[in-house]
Amino acid sequence: MIDLRSDTVTRPTQPMRDAMARAEVGDDVYGEDPTVRQLEETVAGLLGKEAALFVPTGTMGNQLAILTSTRRGDEVVCGEGAHLSLFEAGAAAALSGVQFTFAGKGGLFTAAEMEAAVKPLVYYVPRTSLVTLENTHNVAGGRVFPAADVTAITRRARELGLRLHLDGARLWNASTATGVALSDLAAPFDTATVCFSKGLGAPIGSALAGTRAQMEDARRLRKMLGAGMRQAGIIAAAALYGITHHRARLAEDHEHARSFYEKMRAGLDLPDVTVAPPETNIVSIDLPAKAAEQAMARAKTEGLLISTIVPTRLRAVFHLDVSAAETNNAAEILTRAIRAACGAR
Repeated sequence: MIDLRSDTVTRPTQPMRDAMARAEVGDDVYGEDPTVRQLEETVAGLLGKEAALFVPTGTMGNQLAILTSTRRGDEVVCGEGAHLSLFEAGAAAALSGVQFTFAGKGGLFTAAEMEAAVKPLVYYVPRTSLVTLENTHNVAGGRVFPAADVTAITRRARELGLRLHLDGARLWNASTATGVALSDLAAPFDTATVCFSKGLGAPIGSALAGTRAQMEDARRLRKMLGAGMRQAGIIAAAALYGITHHRARLAEDHEHARSFYEKMRAGLDLPDVTVAPPETNIVSIDLPAKAAEQAMARAKTEGLLISTIVPTRLRAVFHLDVSAAETNNAAEILTRAIRAACGAR
């Protein structure tokens, strides 16, 4: 079975499992796990921040950023379809007591669109306190947030006295696609998250990075949320292995996505179907909702797992468990499935 539902479906390679088995561990609640400390120092260095905190999930990393950057009743600006607003189970409202307002359309936005979403400074409306960007943007199809827009947004946000958070779950992919260092991509932001269980193929884990003081506050809140981990070096070792050995190969995932796109575009000359050119490892295919469901079901019978990201959009995500041959096979299967679902021969 070829699985293109997400880059979270990967299983640890044998060398990664070996690294986990050999990991030196201690009690991380006491700050005594050397492998966790090494991971946190490594991530802080890569992102150019003072400190980092290892967390089980990207959702927790994002929510810790919100908790340490806002007050209850505040408003957070983000793009449409942002992960922290759409896929985190309402955590920001439940935990931080904040609400979201959306800038722009389709996930990405400009400085002018960000400023238009910011509330005026009057006591009877929510106080805008935080602006968040997602890079790459998942729902938008793995798009890289344009550098000029990031610069303009973050500069204007600073002028308005707002804090800035980067949801960099796939920042590794953004860096690979652009050739820009992770530290440069994260530099304009107070806090940034990165995920180890997506492109890097680790079984679990993300990290939040920022100032030392903010990470100490986040550490206390992480414990409050039930994620004070003990001998966590076993899973931190997988993240370290991914950083060291799987970053360079992300370019292969991008190449596979481009190859898949070219084959899909050639085989789907249908008026109601649009295949978006990928910027990283995600290919989005827009088609009528019922056709998407039917194509997904038919593809499964032929050995391909794929999912919808919204009801009218199929999403194919490439990762280290998908070879070039499987990419070609997947394109053939999905082309047949979509043509059949759309009533084409």
